[in-house]
Amino acid sequence: MNHKKTLQKLFTFIDQSPTCFHAVENMEKMLDKEGFTRLEERELWHIEKNGKYYVNRNGSSLIAFTVPDKKPSGFHMVAAHSDSPCFKIKESPEIAVDNFYLKLNVEKYGGMILSTWLDRPLSVAGRIMVKENDNICSRLVNLDKDAAIIPNLAIHMNSNMNKGVEYNPQTDMQPIIGDASLKGDFLKLIAKEADVKEKEILGCDLFLYNRDKCRLIGADDAFIAGPRLDDLECAFAGMTAIANEMPKNFINLCVVFDNEEVGSGTKQGAASTFLKDTLDRICSGLGIGKEEYHCMIADSFFISADNAHALHPNNQGKADVTNRPAINGGIVIKYHGSQRYATDAYSAAVMKDICNRADVPYQSYANRSDIAGGSTLGNIAMSQVSVNAVDIGLPQLAMHSAFETAGAKDIGYLIEALREFYR
Repeated sequence: MNHKKTLQKLFTFIDQSPTCFHAVENMEKMLDKEGFTRLEERELWHIEKNGKYYVNRNGSSLIAFTVPDKKPSGFHMVAAHSDSPCFKIKESPEIAVDNFYLKLNVEKYGGMILSTWLDRPLSVAGRIMVKENDNICSRLVNLDKDAAIIPNLAIHMNSNMNKGVEYNPQTDMQPIIGDASLKGDFLKLIAKEADVKEKEILGCDLFLYNRDKCRLIGADDAFIAGPRLDDLECAFAGMTAIANEMPKNFINLCVVFDNEEVGSGTKQGAASTFLKDTLDRICSGLGIGKEEYHCMIADSFFISADNAHALHPNNQGKADVTNRPAINGGIVIKYHGSQRYATDAYSAAVMKDICNRADVPYQSYANRSDIAGGSTLGNIAMSQVSVNAVDIGLPQLAMHSAFETAGAKDIGYLIEALREFYR
């Protein structure tokens, strides 16, 4: 693997994916280039042996799969997510301030580190809905300029600022996008970008995004920094791996869900029927009956890939005493005594064996026993499709910041391990 070329492709992918909708579109372009066939949920599927396919739901979740040239034994699945914490723009968003400024009314999406969004160049991207030929159609939009900023309060007006500030998302975190003369023009800007008339816009899912680009950091270029590393790193690795390996005995799937950051309980989230529906339809297309399907499920494996917390250089005490993964230390296998992660002894052993065969390092993560941890895709998806599953991730710092830090070596480790899994 060409390390520099892989990093550049990752950076380009993230920089060009300001929202989950753009991320899925860019993954589809990757798959199209590799000869995958697009399927639509509302149409009949024609599945063939040795075939490569993908299907999306809602424009924000995607499942790619490849079929071996003989009867499959089961499914090899990798899952990641397309969404990241950010600000969602509300309906009727314009707020004029004393005839001087125009602000946008926004709300939190996911668990954000609010302070990291202050004093950064921001822009607006997402999708709009328009009517075309009696159908409601989606169009992606991206203002693609430094269009907004959330200004901090000067320390002169709050001398205790460096002792800690609690930010109110309604009163402290509204971005300014121009002076008051712009009032009434926000949707016009969006319509112009989408090449439609303002009155044609029937709905919007619009978000603020950080305009800072991905880059190498460190005197030895040891680190990568950028927005949305959680979890576009793992989504990129999964799609890269499945596009470069054809299966021998198993049907391979790369699943990218939306809405992980807000609980996964949507029609396109990990708790939805999207994965189960897709597996059912694959088997139907291959003439595999219900009893055979259940046999295949019993012989399947699921890798949930969502980034993990690395040991923090300035807050070592926040890490577990013995499970302290480091950036550039390899793939992180995540454990939780109360099963917030899907990893158990068997699935951990399988993952370690995959890493050993791929000749990539691995490490372990567990929360401190007195710090509650979050959940991720593994156990949520298993509520619909119950298979042996492991939760893994790439080590990173400042998770859910507007600008996160990870390791330059680790993305290559994950791609190699997933390629070995798919083989």
